[in-house]
Amino acid sequence: MSGTGPVGVGVIGAGVISGTYLENMTAFPDLSVLFVADIDASRARAQAEAFGIPGHGSVDELLAIDEIEIVVNLTIPAVHTEVGELIIAAGKHVWSEKPLALDQQAGAALLAAADAAGLRVACAPDTVLGAGIQTAMRAIARGDIGEPLTATTMFHVPGPEAWHPNPEFLFAHGAGPLFDMGPYYVATLIHAFGAASRVSAVSSKSFPVRTIGSGPRAGLEFPVEVPTHYAALVEFAGGQSAQSTFSFQNALPRMGFLEISGTAGTIVLPDPNTFEGDSTLWRFGHTEPMTLTATGSTYGRGSGVLDLARAIRGGERERASGAVAAHVLDVLLAISVAAESGLPVDVTSRVTQPTPLDATWNPASRTC
Repeated sequence: MSGTGPVGVGVIGAGVISGTYLENMTAFPDLSVLFVADIDASRARAQAEAFGIPGHGSVDELLAIDEIEIVVNLTIPAVHTEVGELIIAAGKHVWSEKPLALDQQAGAALLAAADAAGLRVACAPDTVLGAGIQTAMRAIARGDIGEPLTATTMFHVPGPEAWHPNPEFLFAHGAGPLFDMGPYYVATLIHAFGAASRVSAVSSKSFPVRTIGSGPRAGLEFPVEVPTHYAALVEFAGGQSAQSTFSFQNALPRMGFLEISGTAGTIVLPDPNTFEGDSTLWRFGHTEPMTLTATGSTYGRGSGVLDLARAIRGGERERASGAVAAHVLDVLLAISVAAESGLPVDVTSRVTQPTPLDATWNPASRTC
């Protein structure tokens, strides 16, 4: 592997989300996207041709290319760790879509394998690196709300089966509103508060089956394997707390609500599932709020791959790290167990709170 110049990238998984990744990564001068792999060869070819990528084919063909240093794993959650282990065994760094794994043991084993091989694992969501959330993180870090104390988050929708042509996996083990949408909110809270320490939760399931509402498979019923609503209280090691709800069973959509309060005020953040959006700051003693205009990168998914690449070249720590993702997973699993058992669950892992990105961080510039 080369230690200088653009970082070679391969992509495993040519599904819906790959288009956003490929559009952005092919625009970053510090990345060189070389190959797209998928079990559906025609789908891999179509994505490679659409974005001017020189190679397409099988996973084995991708992993045999020496120039590829980072492999972007866009497979379904059930095989994230299996594919991640193949990538590490081939001597390459991993960027994984969320969640990192479906259980703590698999996530820990993946990170341990990477560490033993001198490789890195990083993981979505990288929305937390966008201008919207990072502007809020910088405001919190400089004391705009005083000492951060509490948070409220809310993601309420009827469910993705209304628009997604193949929604079954979103209602299967490893998904649902908790594992599909929870990572965006929990990762943002970890960036704001640091490590979580304990959770309590309840859950429910509105329907045992759902019906696909769009696309060529519209009208097909499928089973719902997981709860479709979670309400959680998350406590943090620093003494902060967050009330969070994640739901696929609300007729009234409420998406992207996240506010953090402290000793001097409250900040309402933009949707953590986006890379942009202004924040609103309310201060004690002031009758009118202040708008904090988002400053920084508004490139979308793939920004975390770039942050990983630059961290590799610069010998620094990536922000959307595997360690953060593993702690996010621990929190989500604890919520699931707490909801099932009716008892509080301790979160025993710890992670270093990431530092905010500088407002001048620019994916469009060449740095390596």
